[in-house]
Amino acid sequence: MLHFNGSSRSLVAEFWEAHFQCHYPNSSRTPYNQNFPGTCTGQETLTKENMAFEGQLQFVSDAVMAFAHALRDMHRDVCHGRHGLCDAMKPTKGTELLRYLRKVEFEGLSGDNFRFDPQGDGPARYNIIHFKQVSQGVFRWVRVGEYWEGELRLNMSEIQFKLGHPQPPESVCSLECELGQAKKYLEGESCCWHCFNCTQYQIRHPTDETQCQLCPQGTVPDQRHTKCEPIPEEYLRADSGWAIGAMAFSATGIVVTALVAGVFLRHHDTPVVRASGRELSYILLLGIFLCYAMTFVLVLKPSDIVCGLQRFGAGFSFTVVYAALLTKTNRISRIFNAGKRTAKRPSFISPRSQLIICSGLTGFQVLINAVWMVVSPPSAVHHYPTRDDNLLVCSSSVNASYMISFSYPIVLIVICTLYAVLTRKIPEAFNESKYIGFTMYTTCVIWLAFVPIYFSTANNIAIRITSMSVTISMSATVTVACLFTPKLYIILVRPERNVRQSMMPVRYSAVRGPRHQSISGPTGVTSSVVGAGNLLGVLPPNHGMESGSHSDAGHSTNAANNHSSTSKQLTTRGTQTLNCVNNAEKHVTINNTTHTMGNGPQYVQAVDRPLQETDL
Repeated sequence: MLHFNGSSRSLVAEFWEAHFQCHYPNSSRTPYNQNFPGTCTGQETLTKENMAFEGQLQFVSDAVMAFAHALRDMHRDVCHGRHGLCDAMKPTKGTELLRYLRKVEFEGLSGDNFRFDPQGDGPARYNIIHFKQVSQGVFRWVRVGEYWEGELRLNMSEIQFKLGHPQPPESVCSLECELGQAKKYLEGESCCWHCFNCTQYQIRHPTDETQCQLCPQGTVPDQRHTKCEPIPEEYLRADSGWAIGAMAFSATGIVVTALVAGVFLRHHDTPVVRASGRELSYILLLGIFLCYAMTFVLVLKPSDIVCGLQRFGAGFSFTVVYAALLTKTNRISRIFNAGKRTAKRPSFISPRSQLIICSGLTGFQVLINAVWMVVSPPSAVHHYPTRDDNLLVCSSSVNASYMISFSYPIVLIVICTLYAVLTRKIPEAFNESKYIGFTMYTTCVIWLAFVPIYFSTANNIAIRITSMSVTISMSATVTVACLFTPKLYIILVRPERNVRQSMMPVRYSAVRGPRHQSISGPTGVTSSVVGAGNLLGVLPPNHGMESGSHSDAGHSTNAANNHSSTSKQLTTRGTQTLNCVNNAEKHVTINNTTHTMGNGPQYVQAVDRPLQETDL
């Protein structure tokens, strides 16, 4: 509150007259106060309520107040409480006063705290006002913020650059690039640039906004193109349709294989089982079982151990099957080739020899796998055939090195197929050779179809693994169907044929007689045998027979030896008489027709037939 009685003519008196619209009696008339109707009484009071000062006046007030507070503080320190200007202040230096001036702090006219900063400047205080269009053709100054002690505070809702458009206009050379874009600055301009898109598999570099960065293999950009995210890995899952179908097929094959093995074990000593080579048949069934079981290994999630089992088992199971088949066909071929040249029994045709040969062939595959494991250990790796794929596979399936495991079984298949071709014309009773041949021909067709499928499905891991497992299972199925079905038919459906006589189908006629036998051949030649008993005129009784047939052969041998201490004389109706010694191979020529002398159970037989399976 401020009073003024107008006792002096000053700028204050003129201000007083103008503010209260009056004039003092002793004041001179001016163009400003001559129109004021009333006279100032001296009781007029200037308050905050009836006076609005210009905003800039606070700076003048703060400046005056700053010096006042500095002088007061200096007077207190120098004059020590004495009134008036003491002698110590009369020679006051400006540097001393500045020292006090920098320390002042008070509440200014605006109500804000005033002080000087370390640089000697007063506080920067600004009101931010906006010349705002409030309606059509109407503008007004509006306070929209303030700047106080280095901090800008704005009320953006009050700012308007165009009627009805509160958003401020863009005032930049170039807009910020969108997500997935990088900047290319214009030549000579540091604030202007062009934006270009990163490629499908790139993101903007995290530290250099002018470059794009390619995501590593197995990752793709996220939706915002700000970081690379891993692609979910894919592999053949056991619950997928492909895997379930393959496992169902293999499970059926395992059940069938077990049933076949059970039938063979139950009828272990019957002629059909003995004639098929029991030991090799069981090894063959074991290999077939391993082929079916490989499907369950192939559908497991790839790991280092699983990959090792796949690499070893795929080739090993095939080797067991075709090593047994090769041993069978080789034995048949050697027996008949030797029979054409000599009566001496071929070597290495006993069951023990066959097992040793089969084990040696299989052991070579084990050696190949062992060396391969050492040189290139199995491992599960991520394969990226395309940028969108992340396949978890075994390393062997990426570079097709599975062919290393299959190369040796393929060689066995080729050799076994050649043997099947060479033995296709052997006597009809050896029909197992025919079945082996059909098995090998079908196997070759299956594998010729598998190879292109395998190499053309590198990007589809489900089809590739399924095709491999189905191919292995189909090869095993062909072997079971071709080699064991005929034997099961005789054992289970036609048991009356599962006898030794049925295993020796012959075409002959025999006439009962005590010492002289009359025999008719296919050309009408009648032969007479002088001397009695059983004449063995084909091969030695144990020639090529497995151990299970030795008892029958030995019985025939003993019977023959009991009836022949000397040679038996064969007399023909013509002029020809031949002597045949028991247990010696003889092919008798009668009237230019070759007859093989055979042993019968009770009678002497001149048999016009080829060599039979039971003769081995």
